[in-house]
Amino acid sequence: MTSNPASKSNIRGLLAAIAALGCLTGGVRPTTAGVVPAPVAAAQVQARVIIVQDAGASETFAVNAAVVRRLVQRGLVGITRKPDATSAWRSLVSAKDVVGFKVYSNPGPASGTRPAVVAALVESLIAAGHPARQIVIWDRYESDLRAAGYFELAARYGVRVKGANEAGYDESQFYESPFIGQLIWGDLEFRRQGGFVGRKSFVTKLLTGDITKIINVTPLLNHNRAGVTGALVNLALGSVDNSHRFEVDAERLATAVPEIFAMVPVADRVVLNVVDAIFCQYFGEHRSLLHYSTALNQLRFSTDPVALDILSLEELDRQRLRAGSPVGKKRLELYYNASLLDLGVSELQNIRVENAP
Repeated sequence: MTSNPASKSNIRGLLAAIAALGCLTGGVRPTTAGVVPAPVAAAQVQARVIIVQDAGASETFAVNAAVVRRLVQRGLVGITRKPDATSAWRSLVSAKDVVGFKVYSNPGPASGTRPAVVAALVESLIAAGHPARQIVIWDRYESDLRAAGYFELAARYGVRVKGANEAGYDESQFYESPFIGQLIWGDLEFRRQGGFVGRKSFVTKLLTGDITKIINVTPLLNHNRAGVTGALVNLALGSVDNSHRFEVDAERLATAVPEIFAMVPVADRVVLNVVDAIFCQYFGEHRSLLHYSTALNQLRFSTDPVALDILSLEELDRQRLRAGSPVGKKRLELYYNASLLDLGVSELQNIRVENAP
C-alpha cells in the first residue's frame, strides 16, 4: 500500500478474501427512512455522535452566523464532555499543534462546507487561546478555496489557507495500487516516464510537514459512487494526488478511500469530524443544486468518521423519500471496509446518537 509506515498491511488481500466469501455486501443494517436508531445499551455502544440543532441557523439558504457559533460551542462541549469550549479544545489539541481544518470547497459556499461553520470553529479555537498562525484551512485546490470565500475568512482571523496541490506532495509517503492513473498537472509524477508511473498517490506535504492535528469538516452532500461526500471521502481524496483514478469506479473507491484514510499521516492526525448539516443536498454531488436541498439546521460531531457517514447515508435517503425522489441501493462496501480497518463503526445499531440540549 505505502512505502513509509502504513497503518495496515496486506489489507487488500484481506478484503479480497472477505469479498470472495460474500461478506462485503452487507456491512450495515438499514433502517426504515425517517426512523431514528433506537438507543442501545451502554455496553454495546461503539460510536457516539452529537447532533446540535437550531431552527434559526438558516433562512432561505442564508446561514445565521450567530446561531451557528452557539451550535459549535454546544457540539464541542457535548462531544468532549467538558464544561466549556475552551476545555473542549484543550482536550483535542495542544498549543504547539498546527491545526488543519479540512473542508470540501469544490461545490462552492452554498453546497460545500459552509464558511460560516468553519468561521465559528476557528473563532472558538482562537478564543480558547490557540495561536491564529497555527491554524490552517485547507482543501485540494486553492482556486476552490478562493471561490468559496475561504481566503477572505482567513484574512479576517489571521489564519492560513492552503491547497494540498499547491503545497506539493511528499515523495516518501504514498499509497500504491495497480490502477494506473491519468496524471494531471500538479500530480508529483506528472510528465514522468516509466512502467510504474501513475501507480502511486503521494501524500500532501501539508500533512507530512506542517499540520499535526486535523478537524475534518464536511457538508451533508451526496456522492454518486460513494453515497456521500462524507468524512472518509473528503479527507482521503483531498490528502493525496493522482486520486482521479479511483473516482471513476465505485469498487475502486470502496477499497482506496479507507486505505488512504488509514495511512499514518492521515488517520493519526484526525481528532474530530464535523458534518455541516445546515443543509442536506441529496442530489448533485459537486454541483450546487439548492432545489435538491433541505434545511436541517444541524451540526454533527464525532470522533468516528464512519459512524457519521453511515448516519449521513440514512439522512440522504430520508430526504429523498420526503421529496418523492427515487432511493437507490446503498453503496456500503466503502464503509464496511473502513470498519475492517478499525476506522470506525459501520453497524447502525452500534451508533449512539445524542441530541445536545
